[in-house]
Amino acid sequence: MSIRFLLATSLLLASTAAGANDRYMNRPPIIISPDLSAPWVMQLTGEGVRPAVTTRRIVERQRVEQRRVLKRDGAARIERVAAVRAERPVRSKIDPMYLPQIVSYESGYKPGTIVIDTNNRFLYLVMADGKARRYGVGVGKPGFEWAGTHKITRKAEWPDWVPPKEMIAREAAKGHYLPARMEGGPDNPLGSRAMYLGSTLYRIHGTNAPWTIGYAVSSGCIRMRNEDVVDLYERVNVGTKVIVI
Repeated sequence: MSIRFLLATSLLLASTAAGANDRYMNRPPIIISPDLSAPWVMQLTGEGVRPAVTTRRIVERQRVEQRRVLKRDGAARIERVAAVRAERPVRSKIDPMYLPQIVSYESGYKPGTIVIDTNNRFLYLVMADGKARRYGVGVGKPGFEWAGTHKITRKAEWPDWVPPKEMIAREAAKGHYLPARMEGGPDNPLGSRAMYLGSTLYRIHGTNAPWTIGYAVSSGCIRMRNEDVVDLYERVNVGTKVIVI
């Protein structure tokens, strides 16, 4: 082995060691990711790499029980199905479960009766042969829930909205000032149709906020999508029995 080759090898090794020492002389700091769901928990900073930045959201959720009828060996049994739903509405497409559909509904109520299940946010128009036409609805927020039996005493298309004095005072205390009267139209909170219940202030009506269907957001009224309330409006008459449970 020549002296020239040994000298060249020594110089190469020295250069490599010096480069390595320079490279790791200042180690990059370790950053703990605030996002524990990230693919890794510890991230190294460096050129082109940034620590994860996340915004933590707390989403209130509630459990909703639904029922479905299962037939097995000729016998029917009811299974409770737990569904989880966000408590606060978000401006997005309505959950498909709240779109109108024909469902099995063994209730014992006379066909033509309206049954409103406020817990599960469904309105049922009872049909014959153990069926019902089901719609998604918005219901009274906490403190405004109610139950009872009434009849539809009046129907109105594109109704005017006259907020009750109690509502006007309640909202004014929060700094929200409601009009004494608002003419019917697309921007009206009562939407395209309204069906008045007994002598109460409650109504089944449309809405100008369809994304709230499926939530407890009203002051006690039962709200529906405008297209759904029009459909229901044309199927029932004044005098129809309404059961709120």
